[in-house]
Amino acid sequence: MKIYQVGGALRDALLGLPVQDRDWVVVGATPEAMEAAGFRPVGKDFPVFLHPDTHEEYALARTERKTARGYRGFVVHAAPDVTLEDDLARRDLTINAIAQPADAPGLDGLIDPHGGRADLAAKVLRHVTDAFREDPVRILRLARFAARFPDFTVARETAGLMRAMVEDGEVDALVPERVWQEISRGLMEVRPSRMLEVLRDCGALARLLPEVDRLWGVPQRADYHPEVDTGVHLGMVLDMAARLEAPLGVRFACLTHDLGKGTTPADVLPRHIGHEMRSARLLGPLAERLRVPVACRELAEVVAREHGNLHRSGEFDAAATVRLLERCDAFRKPQRFAEVLLACECDARGRGGLQEEPYPQRPRLLAALAAAQAVDTAAVAQEAAGRGARGPQIGERIQGARVRALSAARAAAAPAA
Repeated sequence: MKIYQVGGALRDALLGLPVQDRDWVVVGATPEAMEAAGFRPVGKDFPVFLHPDTHEEYALARTERKTARGYRGFVVHAAPDVTLEDDLARRDLTINAIAQPADAPGLDGLIDPHGGRADLAAKVLRHVTDAFREDPVRILRLARFAARFPDFTVARETAGLMRAMVEDGEVDALVPERVWQEISRGLMEVRPSRMLEVLRDCGALARLLPEVDRLWGVPQRADYHPEVDTGVHLGMVLDMAARLEAPLGVRFACLTHDLGKGTTPADVLPRHIGHEMRSARLLGPLAERLRVPVACRELAEVVAREHGNLHRSGEFDAAATVRLLERCDAFRKPQRFAEVLLACECDARGRGGLQEEPYPQRPRLLAALAAAQAVDTAAVAQEAAGRGARGPQIGERIQGARVRALSAARAAAAPAA
């Protein structure tokens, strides 16, 4: 039994980055030998075990043989005769196909049969072997790594291989859960726009997210969007979300907030009248198709539908502002409303030359919500009921009390004439 450290931990150490998780490959062992040594089996599709003390993952060296389309169409062979070189050859990228004996100190004794260290130095994402084409998830993984390491380029031969995989229909066999898993992880990287760029270049974005892909080449009004191209704007919005360290729900809302612009009739361009409601309608099928979590979907729906109104809210009087807060369900879900505003800030600042501009709507609307929330709605409802009000009438009384509270707060905050 020989044990080697492999993959991401070595890659990150060579790049001088913090090492998060360590993965290990075991050569010359059987599942029975691993369990006898105290390891606990956890793998479903192939033999993976947890170390009895560190709980890190130890996988038996294995090979994979393609038997059908999609990422599940494999026969896995894990046996004592599988070598370390066999295991490294099945990996996706050269920078992830580096190994080191478990007892080697520092970065000594690296085993690098596919030139991963050279590709790290050259900042290149390159597939290990043509077996890359057998697993379409690797397209998504490479795009995610491009978002994590935005100064890396994709090797020309790898880019060509990915295009061929898309043309062969491999990505069409991906299951929704795996697509969402990789897309969501890519959205959380340092530059999410690079993920979309790589997926567009190979044609995968058009297959997986056609509603997003069609935004490129769609013009916008230059007075609002100096970058003009809607797809370029989308990338800038996502990168602003990463810069502001937004959570996943906000980043997904940024990804989908302008979907309706892709369906604007050509004869009205570069204006996009009513694109917000079109965006909300397109979002539903996309989220259903990818099985996006409900919380992400609901946040994105509010942002898609209301972001134009939220941007213009500085022009609203107290009554219009309270109605906007109600449509956003801000009184019941104030934390989600704060995330809605963060997504809108990313949208406003994700524009050419406006990245450093403030977004006053965010603090203004949070203050408006706080003023309206100060109303004792239970007391208002009780008084209204005592006067014979019922149902919607009580709701109107509560709304009126919130409008008055917001008006009073604005008057108190206004500078003296």
